[in-house]
Amino acid sequence: MEFDLIVLGSGPGGYVTAIRASQLGLKTAIVERESLGGICLNWGCIPTKALLKSANVFEYINHAEDYGLKVDNADKDFGAVVKRSRSVAEGMSNGVQFLMKKNKIEVIKGEGKVLPGKKIEVKDADGKSQTYSAKNVIIATGARSRELPNLPQDGKKIIGYRQAMVLPEQPKKLVVVGSGAIGVEFAYFYNAMGTEVTIVEYMPNIVPVEDEEVSKQLERSFKKAGIKIMTNAEVTGVDTSGEGCVVKVNNKKGESSIECDVVLSAVGVQANIENIGLEEVGIQTEKGKIKVDDFYKTNVEGYYAIGDCVPGQALAHVASAEGIICVEKIAGHHPQPLDYGNIPGCTYCSPEVASVGMTEKAAKEAGYEVKVGKFPFSASGKAKAAGHADGFVKVIFDAKYGEFLGCHMIGANVTEMIAEAVVARKLETTGMEIVKSVHPHPTMSEAVMEAAAAAYDEVIHL
Repeated sequence: MEFDLIVLGSGPGGYVTAIRASQLGLKTAIVERESLGGICLNWGCIPTKALLKSANVFEYINHAEDYGLKVDNADKDFGAVVKRSRSVAEGMSNGVQFLMKKNKIEVIKGEGKVLPGKKIEVKDADGKSQTYSAKNVIIATGARSRELPNLPQDGKKIIGYRQAMVLPEQPKKLVVVGSGAIGVEFAYFYNAMGTEVTIVEYMPNIVPVEDEEVSKQLERSFKKAGIKIMTNAEVTGVDTSGEGCVVKVNNKKGESSIECDVVLSAVGVQANIENIGLEEVGIQTEKGKIKVDDFYKTNVEGYYAIGDCVPGQALAHVASAEGIICVEKIAGHHPQPLDYGNIPGCTYCSPEVASVGMTEKAAKEAGYEVKVGKFPFSASGKAKAAGHADGFVKVIFDAKYGEFLGCHMIGANVTEMIAEAVVARKLETTGMEIVKSVHPHPTMSEAVMEAAAAAYDEVIHL
């Protein structure tokens, strides 16, 4: 069977690419070995948000008296929480199935492998192979939980994010190794559910890619919620020979041990580039990723790659954007290369974290003279009324021209607010233009305007 395009992998990079290709008139097929929607819809972004929402609701119930309400004997059903999460994921995957039919995209089930001559061999569950040809092949195989040599995952006592979503029983004690988005989201979820949680982070701050002030605020909020945090600390080994785990941790104070039921390894992801035919085709890789140009073309004509298996931020919305740019270029359009400096990052713990652009430290290191404004949610009427006074909005501008260099938020619903800063930066909006843009009152988003005003010494409510 001959196609204009075959996409290998159906995550938010792959399926979005396939739909855009179909819209552009390309005869398209997509190859998937598991469920449509890939990790994001089935084992990542979507089901974790369902888990976090359950934790959020449970937290509200437990703090009902703060709102003048009484709830007696509130409890949770851990199994039902997990079941709801899986149901949400299944519904979203079915939605992608509908989109494939609607856009007349051929779905090929099985394990795909690229072959020379712009072909893909697909092996089905019974081991039968079939080869498909295309004018273009896009590799969108994503990534998986990264394993450290001293933290080998056994799926039971030392687990990755997939097992963390479907544990048969809630652990009494959990150690989370790594405090990126995956680590802190699960730390928040299990802590809110009543598990005793300890985070071990190798770097000096948790959520280490974020602005330092955001990291410090999240650490304060987490500690207030009862989460134990060890920074500048390294896990040297885990003894799983007993009923539970004994985690050996090394930091400035020396070596210590933490007893727990389960260890969650959340030390990042690694690209799925093994055993997919790259070597046979001659596609170049570097540092565990597929090498591509600005439009995701590999070194071999007709082969492209997008998403977590290429350099760049390993985020669903990045993969989708890359796929659209790639396929529009293939179709003869003239897309602009993706601006990786204007990609929003969101972490859905509580309080939420969202950011785009440079941190204050990075802006100064880049040689900018900066104006920095900060507005705390403790001064926001909406945040106080909602009972969410933790956190702040921080904005960074170039002092000379007013260029919007970065925006960093921590607080309730900030993941819904960060898009304002992304659009503003895309449109080259200056600091004073934000100050003079009237924001609705009372809202959390007023904090963006107030923070910008603070940078120019015009803040009203501080």
